[in-house]
Amino acid sequence: MRPVSYDDARTLVDADAAGDERAVEAALRPGTLDEVIGQERVREQLGLVLEAARRRDRAPDHVLLSGPPGLGKTTMAMIIAAEMQAPLRVTSGPAIQHAGDLAAILSGLSERDVLFLDEIHRMSRPAEEMLYMAMEDFRVDVIVGKGPGATAIPLEIPPFTLVGATTRSGLLPGPLRDRFGYTGHLEFYEKAELQEIVTRSARLLQVPVDVDGAAEIASRSRGTPRIANRLLRRVRDFAQVRADGVVTQPLAHTALALFEVDELGLDRLDIAVLDALCRRFGGGPVGLSTLAVAVGEERETVEEVAEPFLVRAGYLARTPRGRVATPAAWEHLGLPVPERAHFGAQQVSLFEG
Repeated sequence: MRPVSYDDARTLVDADAAGDERAVEAALRPGTLDEVIGQERVREQLGLVLEAARRRDRAPDHVLLSGPPGLGKTTMAMIIAAEMQAPLRVTSGPAIQHAGDLAAILSGLSERDVLFLDEIHRMSRPAEEMLYMAMEDFRVDVIVGKGPGATAIPLEIPPFTLVGATTRSGLLPGPLRDRFGYTGHLEFYEKAELQEIVTRSARLLQVPVDVDGAAEIASRSRGTPRIANRLLRRVRDFAQVRADGVVTQPLAHTALALFEVDELGLDRLDIAVLDALCRRFGGGPVGLSTLAVAVGEERETVEEVAEPFLVRAGYLARTPRGRVATPAAWEHLGLPVPERAHFGAQQVSLFEG
């Protein structure tokens, strides 16, 4: 990893002073594969793909990146464009509701452009079918007219590289997945990697942080760099307002407790879900909709924001009859574990084993 340059830090400090959160997040992203911390397998594989394309003097194969939110899929797309010295065009699946929307985007591409399509699994089916031909043959058929008199006009597209990102790769149709030359899955980060990310971001933000302070933030970041950087900025605020500006372990502990992030990274919503499941419903099983109403959130919020981490951490399990709290959830809330909770955990292993 190259050292943080003065220009990098100056750009980020200026954006931070202006209150531009989006610019701050962009400035914290690594700019090259060498700067990426963690994801060794994906980084090495992607490096080979890009280097081979450079030596052949052609656009790289299409790339599909999958994994939970906040792990760096957008960052990897930006790095691909930077490594190939190509312009990056950005759009998203929900923004492409008609084949004509995609045709307009593709027709505006230049040779070797990198097109980043976020949440590609949410693209409409007609657009998906148009994308098949664009990825494989670098052309699309634009339909003019309706009914028997409709005419298909072929439109040639210069060779480009599509970088698709998805949090739910299982929703992608097989024909679309097969057209990507390289597929990479981003994994959650280890604590040591997150600590290095926090230290790097602190240097960019010009925030004094000691080793233990960085480790405290990393341990509560749920394996996700985006969360680590967000928590660092909140701890930085606390340190500047209520202390001497230096982030230490005791200060980080106090600051994160104020922002309702506990020692394992569970936030207010996570605790509310576990509390409702254990206290109101006796550990479950309980349906997702009922659980969402109990915590005052939308069903999708509970399912997509809280559940993935709770399941991965071993506090909650999904069964055919509903959500079940594991013994670890009772213990984390400081509640005695009832015998039926142990039985529920055994049921989960039978159903999902």
